Amino acid sequence: MTAADYRESLRAYKPRVFVNGHAVQSVADEPLLAPGVAGVGVTYDFAHRREHVPIMTARQGTSGNTVNRMLHINESSQDLLYKLEAVRLVCKTSGCAQRYLTHDALNGIFQSTRLTDDRHGTDYSQRFLAYLHDVQDKDLTLGVAMTDAKGDRSKRPGKQLNPDVYVHIKERREAGIVIRGTKAIVTGAPYMHEFLVMPCRTHVPEDSEFAVCCAVPCDAPGVTIIARPAGRPGEASAKFSGKYGQSVGVVIFDDVFVPYDRVFLAGETEEGGVLTTSYATHHRHSCIGARAGFGDLLIGAGALMIEANGLDVAHHAHIREAMVELITITEGFYACGVASSVYCTKDPAGSVMPDAVFANIGKLLLATKIYDMHRLAHYVSGGLIVALPGPEEDHNPETRASLSAVMRGRPDIPATQRAEVARLVEDLTVSHEAGWYSVISLHGGGSPEAMKREIWRNYPVMEKIDLVEGLLDRGMLDEGRRVSRQPGRCCTTGCQVPEPAGSQ
Repeated sequence: MTAADYRESLRAYKPRVFVNGHAVQSVADEPLLAPGVAGVGVTYDFAHRREHVPIMTARQGTSGNTVNRMLHINESSQDLLYKLEAVRLVCKTSGCAQRYLTHDALNGIFQSTRLTDDRHGTDYSQRFLAYLHDVQDKDLTLGVAMTDAKGDRSKRPGKQLNPDVYVHIKERREAGIVIRGTKAIVTGAPYMHEFLVMPCRTHVPEDSEFAVCCAVPCDAPGVTIIARPAGRPGEASAKFSGKYGQSVGVVIFDDVFVPYDRVFLAGETEEGGVLTTSYATHHRHSCIGARAGFGDLLIGAGALMIEANGLDVAHHAHIREAMVELITITEGFYACGVASSVYCTKDPAGSVMPDAVFANIGKLLLATKIYDMHRLAHYVSGGLIVALPGPEEDHNPETRASLSAVMRGRPDIPATQRAEVARLVEDLTVSHEAGWYSVISLHGGGSPEAMKREIWRNYPVMEKIDLVEGLLDRGMLDEGRRVSRQPGRCCTTGCQVPEPAGSQ
């Protein structure tokens, strides 16, 4: 589909949606949701641009069909690199294009269903493969309904006073299951075609009814979406988020029936935990590309603001240092994404998993450095980004001439252009939408603590201990170079990048 096709496709659905306390009759025509529909639309239109086709489309190995990159199951290191580039591309245009969440969930479910079948003799993977191909053929966008309301965080799901703070299986019927509960943070919820319901944490056997994964149409009976506006629609000063932004919604499942051909996990707690961590690794890898795209916006806006202020980076070392630091942060965590792609591992399902250590380090860096990125953009831009009068004054005959005369920086750059860039920096770093980007960078895909746990769990600390013990015992002198057993690193044949699919 194109972006126009996507928007038109939303008219075939009739979801129950509320924004700012009012019922939405048509998500495709609701002004408060327009920036979100436009943001997702970027992933559709870019797949039609000749220069972007190589990274925005891919061949699906299980069907042989060409599909949108955001719906593709990765089969090689090259796929991961292209996905990383694709996410950066769409996010430096739209801020957040949402659809890479669809990609990450599909890849996680692809892996976990195969594992569950191998362990329990189920047929989840065949169900999911049929569903996957249908989604790819229709070019749908899926919302990831993962983060439960959770209630009292000190208690497990089965111990909650209100079980509906977690989505759970309420009833098992001959033809399917009935789910009930609440997902509290669903990006792009109002304008999704369907929801992928997934567990957000590991579960113990006593909480097996909470370990559920299934696909639910956005307008299935019993589904209610309560959302905030997408971006800052209608605000004259919102130079960026007035055009692009994402809504976030609470999705309530009130006794929703799901037929078994759309159920991909139903009580297997251990495999549900694998699904959660698998999705997290894929998503953190994608988040690296997304925030690198946001970094591109800050770098470009900062450079334009410096120019409009009449400064020269070549002669103002403190400005140059700030810009270099901003570049270093952005490309530093992006490099972790590249390394995670290169050192991927093959999954028994036939797909590839990004290296968990590099993916989590990259995500941890961007999560904690997003505030430094804002600080640096503020430093190089100056205080005008919050002191400039609103855009209404640009058309006020009483003040326009006076402001234009004194608000110019360089004589060859009109005051209106300087004001436009200042408002863009304000929108990206100071507005409530800027705060949204900060929070999703910090907590999206899991909290920093979750990333630290994954880094510690996957990092080969024992190898480093063996290395030092061998050195202290003079083992390295006696035995020669000690070879690391860490997969993909320092192997006897040297580090090798996996060959792209189809090269053999």
